Amino acid sequence: MSATALSRYVARNPEILSGEPIIKGTRTSVRAIVGLWRLGIMPEEILHHLPHLTLAQVFDALSFYLDNQTEINEYIERNRVPDDLVHPAVKASFS
Repeated sequence: MSATALSRYVARNPEILSGEPIIKGTRTSVRAIVGLWRLGIMPEEILHHLPHLTLAQVFDALSFYLDNQTEINEYIERNRVPDDLVHPAVKASFS
């Protein structure tokens, strides 16, 4: 089955991440990019974490998110690690 374009760089492919919006030609979800952005990482710095992407792809993913916040926030919440499963050392590093 082929991908459905949602924007210039964002697509949905039912065979990748169960159809969650991703960057075309990758398995990188919009959710992953938004997660980094929400941590305060600037779009230009996101490229250090996801070097296979271009700045245009990152900005398009953020633009897609801003137009589709409810959907992407649902993916973020569904994939969130419950607090009781986070190792204490990891929790301490964010305190």
